[in-house]
Amino acid sequence: MTHAATHFTHAITRRPAPSIIAGLRAVDIGSPDLALMQAHHADYIAALRATGATVIELPALDAYPDSVFVEDTALCLPQGAVIMRPGAPSRLGEAAEMAPHLAALYGNIVTITGPDSFIEGGDILVTGTEILVGRSARTNAAGIAELTALVAPWGHTVREVHTPPGVLHFKTDCSLLDARTILATPRLAASGCFDDYFVVHTAQGEEAAANAIRFNDVVLMAQGFAATRAAVESAGYTVVEIGNSECAKLDGGMSCLSLRFTPKP
Repeated sequence: MTHAATHFTHAITRRPAPSIIAGLRAVDIGSPDLALMQAHHADYIAALRATGATVIELPALDAYPDSVFVEDTALCLPQGAVIMRPGAPSRLGEAAEMAPHLAALYGNIVTITGPDSFIEGGDILVTGTEILVGRSARTNAAGIAELTALVAPWGHTVREVHTPPGVLHFKTDCSLLDARTILATPRLAASGCFDDYFVVHTAQGEEAAANAIRFNDVVLMAQGFAATRAAVESAGYTVVEIGNSECAKLDGGMSCLSLRFTPKP
């Protein structure tokens, strides 16, 4: 399972839709520039493909302004995929749109059904030994309990943790560098949730750098966080920077933009 936490043969992405200007945001710092977001998205896909992975690019869904952030729709594990139930009502339909694509690739999908459960992929960090799920405004105890029951037959254990106040998703503040190493903000690491891991901290004022992804042999990080990049590189990782200025206006980062997995043969 160690390798499975960071190395993948496939990724699914979805093109940004023109409706992205209506996307959800915690703080309004301006509407994203669609053309620039599309250019950054193309760079992101190219970086994934450069690792040798197959990247499936789904068409834009204008009915769902936030649909570029596909990670929230599912949890992809080696044994199968779990279709999420997003906590934002406007995003519920995105999970249903993703389900047939994952069913075609995996054949084995299960679904969070609710009705009181909600859970988003942005709150889930799969390490080499466990699945950490952060309680947040988008993920509740019922959703975590349902996920725990669904993945137990696949041999996975779930540990509930807490997302810092004012932080949208658990993975807004952390990412996996390898099976036992986490990149995290000091405020999240201070909660003790990573006490069993080696932690690389983001630099002061660079908290947004925490949302990176380890994808095969590279770490994809948002541009503009030189001190954190240096810390990650000094820990022995190869970093590829991707522009993220437009996704950041919608609370989005590197992990939000893809589902990463290896289908069962």
